[in-house]
Amino acid sequence: MSILDFKGLNCPQPVIRTKTFLEENPCRELTVRVDNRAAVENVTRFLQSQGFSVECGGQNPLFTLSASRKEEEVEVGPTPALLQPGAETASTVVMITHNTMGTGDLVLGEKLMVNFLKTLPEMGDALWTVIMVNEGVKLASDRSAACEELVALEAKGVRLLVCGTCLEHFGLMSEKRVGETTNMLDIVTTLQVASKVINI
Repeated sequence: MSILDFKGLNCPQPVIRTKTFLEENPCRELTVRVDNRAAVENVTRFLQSQGFSVECGGQNPLFTLSASRKEEEVEVGPTPALLQPGAETASTVVMITHNTMGTGDLVLGEKLMVNFLKTLPEMGDALWTVIMVNEGVKLASDRSAACEELVALEAKGVRLLVCGTCLEHFGLMSEKRVGETTNMLDIVTTLQVASKVINI
């Protein structure tokens, strides 16, 4: 069994190095050691996208991911972010970097952000993904007035990517209610294939 020790590495290095290892060393069993929750979620999601079943052991700050799959030789596929959109669909991405909209009055900015998210479904099938980074990740927490709007968007099939490094920074990992904890590799590849990016 191969053991990868990625303690001390920040996003997206654990995912990138896991992907590189599997490209060079196809295997059935793999152990990955990381020391933050964002890496746990990101590496787990990537391994599952490659056909592995994953069990997480250990406790904060050291986690051990034990992964196994039946196929002995499986070609490493694209990262989860590249699995969508379909070729026949539009792929608009909305990138949110703040938890309020505009500058000036914060109370007004919070109301505007709620209204913005509530109105996003008007984009129809063109809306593919909403990415939240920096203070934007606060929108996905239970404390946010906009959280219900994000829950509604996700229920409609909109993909929500929430930066794991940012959640860790603000101490919100355990309070995230909606969306996929993601990493910079997923964010970059999503932006790469998008037909349009709207920055908020």
